[in-house]
Amino acid sequence: MKEVSEPEVCSGVSVVIGASSVIAKALIEHLLMQGPVIAISRQSLTYTAKRLKSIQSGYSEGEIAALVSELARQKHVISNVFIFNGILHQDTVKPEKRLEDLSEEAMNTLFKINTITPMMWLKHLMPLVKGDRKCVIAVMSARIGSISDNRLGGWYSYRASKAALNMLLQTSAVEYARRAKNVAILAFHPGTTDTPLSKPFQQNVPKEKLFSPDFVAERLLAVTQTVTPSAQAYFIDWNGEAILW
Repeated sequence: MKEVSEPEVCSGVSVVIGASSVIAKALIEHLLMQGPVIAISRQSLTYTAKRLKSIQSGYSEGEIAALVSELARQKHVISNVFIFNGILHQDTVKPEKRLEDLSEEAMNTLFKINTITPMMWLKHLMPLVKGDRKCVIAVMSARIGSISDNRLGGWYSYRASKAALNMLLQTSAVEYARRAKNVAILAFHPGTTDTPLSKPFQQNVPKEKLFSPDFVAERLLAVTQTVTPSAQAYFIDWNGEAILW
């Protein structure tokens, strides 16, 4: 494992979007030891910690814009933003093994959740995170979105939605570097984590390669400490290693 520094205690507010995900919940527990947290989810959250503010909201652009405007009105100083919006499968959406499995409806669903929704957050967050202190925007990506690393094929929609997300994060980093110079943008690959998302695909994963949500949360926090504001987005895995785009 690549050595990375321990997370430093920060006085700003951390924002966790998609806070009902298993990794997000583990992350929130760690973040609350550092400072206040704003947790945003479509589902009702049951957290009771004093330093945690839970917000239930949909993810349409209008709802995102209204929520960010309200946070800006409250003049929060944001130190980190973690975006967990993502999907691999659901009732009628499955990873495709061959071209014949492609479905326009399924592709639209994955691109909407994996690519478009995170970008709507980045669009509206800029005025909120712009400032004098470093802020990291970390978005859950996946190694499978690496075009250079694609040697197995399959999983068309998920691969493409994550590859598109990566391109959009890099493009955003270029613009953020001009307009919000304090922000670093991170595409993070958590590895195979023991969550409902990976549950149907865990049978061939070695035990030592199936990570707990708590372990991934710790690694994510550690990796955020290694990145600095730049016109280059970062694509980094749980081990602190850079991934080829």
